[in-house]
Amino acid sequence: MEVKPGYKLTDVGVIPEDWGVKLLGELGKVVRGGSPRPAGDPRFFGGAYIPWLTVGSLTNIPSNQLDVTDTATCLTREGVNHSRTLEHGTLVIVNSGARTLGVAKILGLTCCANDGIAALTNQTAGDKRFLCYYLNTQTKRLRDVVAAGNDQLNLNTSRIAGIAVPFPSLPEQRAIAAVLGDVDALIGSLDRLITKKRDLKQAAMQQLLTGQTRLPGFRPAQPRYQQSDFGPVPADWELSTVGREFDIQLGKMLDADKNAGVMKPYLGNRAVQWGKIDTSDLPKIAMSPSDLERFRLHRGDLLVCEGGEVGRAAVWTAPLDECYFQKALHRLRPRRGFHSQLMIALLRLWAERGLLMNYVTQTSIAHLPKDKFVTIPLPVPEPVEQAAIAEVLSDMDAEIAALEHRREKTKLLKEGMMQELLTGRTRLV
Repeated sequence: MEVKPGYKLTDVGVIPEDWGVKLLGELGKVVRGGSPRPAGDPRFFGGAYIPWLTVGSLTNIPSNQLDVTDTATCLTREGVNHSRTLEHGTLVIVNSGARTLGVAKILGLTCCANDGIAALTNQTAGDKRFLCYYLNTQTKRLRDVVAAGNDQLNLNTSRIAGIAVPFPSLPEQRAIAAVLGDVDALIGSLDRLITKKRDLKQAAMQQLLTGQTRLPGFRPAQPRYQQSDFGPVPADWELSTVGREFDIQLGKMLDADKNAGVMKPYLGNRAVQWGKIDTSDLPKIAMSPSDLERFRLHRGDLLVCEGGEVGRAAVWTAPLDECYFQKALHRLRPRRGFHSQLMIALLRLWAERGLLMNYVTQTSIAHLPKDKFVTIPLPVPEPVEQAAIAEVLSDMDAEIAALEHRREKTKLLKEGMMQELLTGRTRLV
């Protein structure tokens, strides 16, 4: 392998000549947490004496957040005697689990840790945040190369102590960590803004879809309400049903032994998400001439999940010239012009409030049969008001989508920066 001038090939790859390589065990003492047994024993768990850090609570922290500031539960005084106490500021590493192994964080509190977590204690060298960022780029290699075990991958303390890390000067480590920390802060602020916008949309849906708030131009001088199965709605809204407003068709039954004809792509339950349809990898099914006519999707068709996350819905915008749908989906076509985007918003509101469960049949899995779907009460504003409500909610969706796109671009930017900064290809000092 050719190495350009000023760089050298090491156990951690190509790094600048003035960087060193250290083992984690050279920087401090690697220890493992401890779990009181038996699990759930009230002598040890559920107290309020000291926070207890588990793998679950550690890995639920967003990837852009290095600091652990809270735990899901606590230990009693007796429980502490069967665990390990770790001080504020300690670097911790998940030492087990195919998905979680190798994730590194920094304690923002003093706590006990379970035996699925290791820690670098008595650290004498290195910037914790720099080490954390580097270790979090190595999780795949740790799972594939370093970890042991067949049924349950794990990193024992000796394997963790033997992990090699690039080691620039302390000022450069701190500079790299500071830059990456700034990007993480931006990602965190975008996450919070997206959460706020989603909450605002949820509140808007609750108000607009029930008529508790009317948009300008639709507010009567003296508001009156009528009772519906889903609560009070404006008296000037018609009370109808889903079956009256939409023609509903279940999709094609999947049966390889019985199906015959030409192979065609089709949508299943998983392809339909809230407000969007994934056509990236569609399966195919044999379709007869009558199937081709009956189950072909047209632009504007509303698809609703019959099982799984019941009610999840999206409009088919015809990204493919030809596509069909299977029995796990209902296809809805308006009979009297009910706005499909407004129907999606109503389904989401009902799903989030648990109202659809009144119409769900519980067998091995929950599903929404057609005979019950058609009976769901549906408040019907005038078409102009329907369109206005749908436009407001669509604008809010577009704003959230733009923020999500910006967040994903920022995450990709961070990944590129980490590759450059943690290997020394780009220098800050």
